[in-house]
Amino acid sequence: MSCLSARTGRQRQRYEGNLRLVSGCIPYRWIKDSTDQTGETEEMIEVLMVSSPKRDDLVFPKGGWEDDETVTEAACREALEEAGVKGLLRQVPLGIWEFRSKSNLDLCCTEGGCKGYMFAMEVTEELHTWPEQNNRSRQWLNIKQAFSLSRYEWMCSALEEFLRVIEEERKLEKQDEDSIGCPSSLVADVSESQTMAPPKCYKRSSTMPHHSMNSKKNILSCAS
Repeated sequence: MSCLSARTGRQRQRYEGNLRLVSGCIPYRWIKDSTDQTGETEEMIEVLMVSSPKRDDLVFPKGGWEDDETVTEAACREALEEAGVKGLLRQVPLGIWEFRSKSNLDLCCTEGGCKGYMFAMEVTEELHTWPEQNNRSRQWLNIKQAFSLSRYEWMCSALEEFLRVIEEERKLEKQDEDSIGCPSSLVADVSESQTMAPPKCYKRSSTMPHHSMNSKKNILSCAS
């Protein structure tokens, strides 16, 4: 059993008017997909979703933002508690979404309203045991699967913004490749939302192993 424990209760919960403030993330990873005739290994992006207790759906890890932590600390804590993962969290949120709880089992407040801050997290460690493993299972999915299993509109919107940020990262790293010795920012400005059609999957090709955000080259291409 895990020596960690999940926070319980609402004593330190933050509110904005009648809205409960929530923080969460879209955890993701790159996996090896295949090797072509040139010897280049393709890697495909996957995102992690977790099951909802006593409900037949999958969600991204998220939960209440409490008054003794920053919004990014809350996102990292929820990823650890609900999904058992740690990683590199982008400091700029993908966006802020207002939504209403669909179940009395997960009410955000008396009216069920939430204001959620969502981030992108590149997973670097996946724990064998975690605080909520008895109530939640976790599942790695490709982008097409994640869209099809996202039950709520705000989740699809967060996924769209996540893909836009990944594409922006690819563009920044391409600029970095073209400018020797000129560092590029790892965090994109995602203040403006942009809608895009969900692709089947996203892949990158590389002859080098992937270790961190700094090592990514030729990151993103949309598979046909």
